Amino acid sequence: MLRAAIIGGSGYTGGELARILCRHPKMTIVSMTSRQHPGVKVSKIHPFLEGFVDLRFDEKLGNAMDCDLVFVATPYGASMDVIPELIDRGIKVIDLSGDYRLGDANIYRKWYGIEHKDPKNLKNAVYGIPELFRKEIAKAQLVANPGCYPTCAVLALAPLFAEGIVDGKIIVDAKSGTSGAGMEPTKTTHHPNCGANVIPYKIGSHRHTPEIAMALKKIGDASVDVIFTPHLVPIVRGILCTCYGTLIKSITHDDLYSIYQKFYKDSRFVRLNSIPSIPSVVGSNFCEVGYEFAGNGNLVVLGALDNLLKGGAGQAIQNANIMFGIEEEAGLDFPGMGV
Repeated sequence: MLRAAIIGGSGYTGGELARILCRHPKMTIVSMTSRQHPGVKVSKIHPFLEGFVDLRFDEKLGNAMDCDLVFVATPYGASMDVIPELIDRGIKVIDLSGDYRLGDANIYRKWYGIEHKDPKNLKNAVYGIPELFRKEIAKAQLVANPGCYPTCAVLALAPLFAEGIVDGKIIVDAKSGTSGAGMEPTKTTHHPNCGANVIPYKIGSHRHTPEIAMALKKIGDASVDVIFTPHLVPIVRGILCTCYGTLIKSITHDDLYSIYQKFYKDSRFVRLNSIPSIPSVVGSNFCEVGYEFAGNGNLVVLGALDNLLKGGAGQAIQNANIMFGIEEEAGLDFPGMGV
């Protein structure tokens, strides 16, 4: 069994990682860390893990920890404090923060507002959407797990950019449940403020904007201009992205179906659905994608996924499977909740 550790295990993402790993056929959890809860039973913070994860939180991994793989689920800015040592020790790492996604220290500074402390590993990190970058992930020591919004939007749009049939200006209108804001309550996520509301936020300034553009440019090698507006909606889990683009080639609905079917024919966790459904994907590692023509030469593409799974912990474990040559579906091949 591969020995896995989770740094930052007390949040939603850490709990989801543990929930999947505790039943994974080829991985076992040897440590979960939490600076806030050292010595506390994991199941006290995550009661759903009672009887499945018999560990107490460590304050830190320690120099002697014998791990094959470490998932780093800390806030951005903290990951780059711990990852260099792990890399130097030869451990494979999957970072679920935003610290290693953008690949450029100057772009990171612009969007995150701080200097990057680890430019060497930043350049070597592989961006981890498995359906698009499997070959690179398989050879990587450090994988930057994508953000939830970019995963949803990019999987919806990728076939169009790969075929070069849309121009580079894309509008992404996205809705996400409150779990995307993390475990700590805020004024915005306080139920009376968001329970009967739709709240746009970080308009024109969300850090996932350059990430979406970067990933699409990797696929199509063309200039990309992304207008991205996220919204908080009164559900707990799930994301729906509605993406708008302009066709630069004449194409039929059957042609479009063939493009998407061919592009994702070997991707277990992407399925086509004319109207993607959040309940269909919540609780699963699946992303649903749909599309439709609108007006004269316009295309509407939709994606739906669970922000904590395909948009977070599930995708991280999918990446881990690829890194160690394990079946990509291992530990993840279960359906969504449906309601």
